[in-house]
Amino acid sequence: MDRATGIFVEGIAAAAATSGVLTQLQGRIFALLYLRARPLALEDIALELQQSKSNISVNIRGLVDWHLVRRAPVGGSRKDHYEAATNFWRVMQEVMERRFRWTVRQVLAAIAESERAAAETDRRGDAARDAAFTAARFGALRLFFTAVDGAIGAFTQGKPVDAEGLQKVIPFAAPAARKKGAS
Repeated sequence: MDRATGIFVEGIAAAAATSGVLTQLQGRIFALLYLRARPLALEDIALELQQSKSNISVNIRGLVDWHLVRRAPVGGSRKDHYEAATNFWRVMQEVMERRFRWTVRQVLAAIAESERAAAETDRRGDAARDAAFTAARFGALRLFFTAVDGAIGAFTQGKPVDAEGLQKVIPFAAPAARKKGAS
């Protein structure tokens, strides 16, 4: 592999390793395929990246699942060949929907369950003040993550995301003033 390709492959690998979506090797595979004009067979990818064919095979399945790589027929060959996706809009829609929206919905489910549990608890005095504070925090999180969920939904459907509207639901921006002398 030439120097420019090597720099690109390692750069994408580093980005993939911190993405929470792909492994470092998956980033290397994607980058290599992206810079190839024609599809590559597993053994060709393994040779270029100095990995075992079985390791490439396992990792390429994940890339296929994320729609970053697809099988591509090559005339006269019965081997599986692969090429990188080039429709990044579609790829990002898939990543946003499957990875980040799922996480946002997990937070919303945790908030809803916590609010139900809090509503079942009888509180008086200091406990009531603490409960009101906790309820306000749950409400702030719910507003924010509901807006984020809506923004991800708009993005994945190719609709505009209202950044100003999203910023307006951030109720944490001005924390309540502390009592004088409190630490």
